[in-house]
Amino acid sequence: MNYSRFALISFALVLCCSMPVMGVTTYLSDGPQMSAAITGTNEFSPGQDAAISVIVQNRGLNVDKFVMEGTIDREDVPTTAKMVTVGLLQGNAPIIVKSDPQNIGDLSSQKTATVRIATKITSDATEGEYTLPLTIRYMYLAASSQEAADILQSDYQWKNETIPLTIKIKPSVKIEVLEAVPENISVGAEGYLNLKIKNAGFDDGKKATVRLIRNGNSPVIPTDSNVYIGDFPRNGTVTCRYKVAISSDAENQTYPVDVAVSYENNDGDMVTSASDTIGVSVLGKLTFAVISDPVNVTPGSENVIAIQYRNTGTQTAYHAQASLSAVDPFTSSDNNAYLGDLKPGDTAIAQFRVSTDSAATAQDHALDTEVRYRDALDNSQVSDTFKVDIHVVPSSQATGIIAFLPVLLLAAVVISAGYYLLVMRKKK
Repeated sequence: MNYSRFALISFALVLCCSMPVMGVTTYLSDGPQMSAAITGTNEFSPGQDAAISVIVQNRGLNVDKFVMEGTIDREDVPTTAKMVTVGLLQGNAPIIVKSDPQNIGDLSSQKTATVRIATKITSDATEGEYTLPLTIRYMYLAASSQEAADILQSDYQWKNETIPLTIKIKPSVKIEVLEAVPENISVGAEGYLNLKIKNAGFDDGKKATVRLIRNGNSPVIPTDSNVYIGDFPRNGTVTCRYKVAISSDAENQTYPVDVAVSYENNDGDMVTSASDTIGVSVLGKLTFAVISDPVNVTPGSENVIAIQYRNTGTQTAYHAQASLSAVDPFTSSDNNAYLGDLKPGDTAIAQFRVSTDSAATAQDHALDTEVRYRDALDNSQVSDTFKVDIHVVPSSQATGIIAFLPVLLLAAVVISAGYYLLVMRKKK
């Protein structure tokens, strides 16, 4: 027995002998002795979502206990760590701690508890060992005294401890997208995305596949999402081409998409690198406009009307065809017209045969029209619906001189005939 323990025992014996009435219960202990260690793996890769399991143990020991008759029995002993809270700090490690400090309750002597702490290894983490400070806070019985037969006073104190834990970041493939070039990518259509990717990590990837992954609810949706590239050595570069579809509710702006590499590492395990998020520029949906003046028609007439269309978008519409939706008081026996290929800014004239009901009232009308076309990948597309203005006007107002043309023509014929007869008579 060492000197300090001998002194404590002697003090306890003297104390017991000097208090013959009430007595005390005395423990010889250094209090809780906390320890912690990572259980399971402590090796992680850059960009990995890592759940770190930590086992916490109270190694404190009650060495001796002296009891005198008449004392009040205590529920707590000095070696019990009460209301233990465990938390993990980042320290100098390339890690993001997602879990708040956790309360694991009381730990009596020699008891253990396991804590799972959610973390994220940063994508730019470099190979090496890192120290994470684990904080443990608890309360324990530091001292107690019995001042009367039925009164027990206890002195509880808080204690904070920090225990270093070690994790290791393994070498891995880290991708860096050097170029992201969109090709015919527009709203509601399909196109191609061309990528140039570099392995900026510390590991050589084997049997590697570059994956294009949709980012959450991004309207950029990969349809060809995997490109096999084989070996992907450190500092090596590769080019990949992917077909993507853009949802119709997208707009003319940049949207995210993720890129990752699945490969075989030096241990022969298939792993996936941390993803890299890039922006993809999406062009607006191809649009058209009517640039001709409104058409005037009269009740009861049948007319071939000419409508001029313009491609107001940023891409070429191939094999474009316009259609006109005739509704009361109009009917049409020929409501489709071929426009041909229209580059951005190009115009074309469509002709439609339209009949106007004789009971139509004089007022302005707007008929729906749309353009069907083929995009750069030969996919069939249709524009949003837009309007063609048609004015129904009274016959007298609409025809004017045109209505009087038969009379004028007859008069001209009569005058010409008279003039011819007059000339012939003079010659005779």
